[in-house]
Amino acid sequence: MTRYVYDFTEGNKDQKDLLGGKGANLAEMTRLGLPVPPGFTITTEACRAYLRDGHEPAGLTDEVEQHLGDLEHTMGKRLGDPTDPLLVSCRSGAKFSMPGMMETVLNIGLNDESVAGLAEQTGGNERFAYDSYRRLLAMFGATVLGIESSVFAHELDSRKEAKGTHNDLDLTADDFKELVEVFKAKIAEHTGRDFPQDPREQLRMAVRAVFDSWNTERARIYRRREQIPDDLGTAVNIGTMVFGNGGEDSGTGVAFTRDPASGEQGVYGDYLQNAQGEDVVAGIRNTVPLADLEQIDKKSYDELMEIMQTLEAHYKDMCDIEFTVEHGKLWMLQTRVGKRTAQAAFRIAEHMIDEDLITVDEALQRVTGDQLAQLMFPRFDLDAERSLIGKGMNASPGAAVGKAVFDSDTAVEWSERGEKVILVRRETNPDDLRGMVVAQGILTSRGGKTSHAAVVARGMGRTCVCGADSLDVRTAEKQFTTKDGTVVKEGDVISIDGSTGEVFAGEVPVVDSLVVRYFEGDRSVQSDAVVAAVAKIMASADAKARMNVRANADTPEDAARSRRFGARGIGLCRTEHMFLGERRKLIEKLIIAKDDAERDAALAELLPMQRQDFVGILEAMDGLPVTVRLIDPPLHEFLPDLTELSVQVAREDDAGNTDSHHHVLLDAVRRLHEQNPMLGLRGVRLGIVIPGLFTMQARALLEAAAQRLRDGGNPKPEIMIPLVATAAELETVKQDIVRVGGEVATETGIKVDYKVGTMVELPRAALRAGDIAREAEFFSFGTNDLTQMTWGFSRDDVEASFFSTYLDRGIITVSPFESLDTKGVGELVRYAAEKGRETRPNIHLGVCGEHGGDPASIHFFDSVGLNYVSCSPYRVPVARLEAGRATASAGGVSSTA
Repeated sequence: MTRYVYDFTEGNKDQKDLLGGKGANLAEMTRLGLPVPPGFTITTEACRAYLRDGHEPAGLTDEVEQHLGDLEHTMGKRLGDPTDPLLVSCRSGAKFSMPGMMETVLNIGLNDESVAGLAEQTGGNERFAYDSYRRLLAMFGATVLGIESSVFAHELDSRKEAKGTHNDLDLTADDFKELVEVFKAKIAEHTGRDFPQDPREQLRMAVRAVFDSWNTERARIYRRREQIPDDLGTAVNIGTMVFGNGGEDSGTGVAFTRDPASGEQGVYGDYLQNAQGEDVVAGIRNTVPLADLEQIDKKSYDELMEIMQTLEAHYKDMCDIEFTVEHGKLWMLQTRVGKRTAQAAFRIAEHMIDEDLITVDEALQRVTGDQLAQLMFPRFDLDAERSLIGKGMNASPGAAVGKAVFDSDTAVEWSERGEKVILVRRETNPDDLRGMVVAQGILTSRGGKTSHAAVVARGMGRTCVCGADSLDVRTAEKQFTTKDGTVVKEGDVISIDGSTGEVFAGEVPVVDSLVVRYFEGDRSVQSDAVVAAVAKIMASADAKARMNVRANADTPEDAARSRRFGARGIGLCRTEHMFLGERRKLIEKLIIAKDDAERDAALAELLPMQRQDFVGILEAMDGLPVTVRLIDPPLHEFLPDLTELSVQVAREDDAGNTDSHHHVLLDAVRRLHEQNPMLGLRGVRLGIVIPGLFTMQARALLEAAAQRLRDGGNPKPEIMIPLVATAAELETVKQDIVRVGGEVATETGIKVDYKVGTMVELPRAALRAGDIAREAEFFSFGTNDLTQMTWGFSRDDVEASFFSTYLDRGIITVSPFESLDTKGVGELVRYAAEKGRETRPNIHLGVCGEHGGDPASIHFFDSVGLNYVSCSPYRVPVARLEAGRATASAGGVSSTA
């Protein structure tokens, strides 16, 4: 029979699949002998069974009752006992941290009788007892019974307003007694039933509510964003309550073993006297810095510092810790590997290498390409004129500009119509997630670096300023007022700096990040701590990587930039981009040519222009391979739109101003019109149907290479034939290219070494890769078109029509155009690579679709054994890092592939 419940004394940190992250780490701290309140964990297996069957699995109730009895025996108290009650918490805890996305209920076991017993056992402290009871009623009402939390918040605010205070510490025992009665009345009003007085019924209902919270909208949104599987479920942790709200000698806090915003070593965190844990995370009251605890309670502070050192050394990573001090006694409520900003991730990885805590391979697993991309985002121009209107805590770095909005629904609505927004709240709660996802940044007037807004923003890489308490935020009125009386209303543009905590009126200009300047070759920025950390980690990634990284570049300028960014060649040079602008007229001449002579004349005009383009690109990439894709798109893309041109010709005819050229163009547009041009006359088919087109391009490239050789260069051209489906197509075009290569060698007296290969972008090409490899010296997987052809998707159409529905309903978890579909498209890539190597063992394999810059896809390409990935210039550093991470995670060694 499946076991569903484990005591905290039974597990360890490696059992996150079963016990969830929180349960596994509570068990680990217990195993280390740290002060953890006793308790037990209901497993993720129980949650999955509950969600699957609609009820608790057989045996769960008995197991919970057995472990609850053991807990009562250990503590010498009974749950909800009228004279000396045992109280417990009920907390969610999935395998992957989902801060604030699921539910927590504290103080379970309190009722109309046991609240008096709690007061008596705490020396007649009625204020503490009834404060705890009203917290249970509010949490239970919102979490378990589905009442809007604002119902209870409004009553609490009204009570404080009546007392003339904004601080709940000013409320008395009588105030809380009255609130308890009001909260119970609200529960009855909204649910039609009284608050359950039976403590075990409270616990059973709370456990079900935590299970159900796995499938709330905000949890699904968070999982979709973080690409966490939907089928994991959450564990439930039942722990003995310890109280931080028992007086000034008690409190609660969150600590980090290093600064999660900057990565600096030191004492970081928040502490709140006379409060329960949710007060800190919710940001209901502004906290004091953790360092202040040394003056408030030195004994607890010293013990906490020692425990923090123990945990970081044990986990070999920055740890995020929740703790409570109960009448001078320190208790550990949770630890986990802490979420951190991008700059903190790189600095912590660098420091831990230097401290011999982790290896280089481990350090590479502590940073990600997405984090590096965040560091490459622009920052505010420090020399620009700025109007400072407020300052808070620098909770999550970055420069964000947008229109102020004061609720999540408006944030989503405005972003969907293309507006950039900053979500402004007093404090955020989990229901604000939708707005946080779409906002450029988040600004709150309450809370600290460990508040809900700060933790979630750091996890998402979103700019965030918290605790800007000089701003009077009125969400109902959709405005905030600054200290000097300036009113900022919904729709007004503001700028927030998550690195400094500053808030500015209007739009502040941005400039390139220091990391981008470093990649561009500006060595004056190397003294910056973040740049130095990035440089060290990137050097380690480059040394470790098995795959090379090339760039998709079509101009000498892009090629030069790519090389500065670390590209080891060009994996895709799209020649059709060279025919835009003024050169479009020359393509028109080619298309409307009436005979061979006109066609040859048009090609002759194009040849020197193409050659000069290639000279510049080969020079920028001297000594590195340059893969040039011959023209791929259908020719109609170079002509005017059929409808617009038809209207123009009709108007000219009506006016008696007949333009013969427009008539000729219209005839050509009609002749080339196709029902589905992406499956029509394009790619290799153009090269076969239009004599001289591909050979002109090949000649231009080879003549450019000959010129570079003459000038002392070291060109390495590669000619790529697009949209090949059969070996016969490639053989036909390759024969012409080889002939042209011979002619160029004869005419210039210089032999150019070059390769001819193909772009694998059709399922048939992947399935017949063994045949095609007889002619191809390299394969480059065009995963954009390969994805379209495999799925039967037209990218531009499906992303606008039904992808959002598919994502919302969990049919797909991520767009296959953003991250490679490894089970479908990926299997074609794997098969083609294997068959290509069977025919030609030394065949070079790469990828040049947009997936070449996607971190998850890069790891797959490494596992398949590709030689390189190619991506846009600004993604090259990201790809370099992920190539190194892929090799390190696989336990591999670098090569010069």
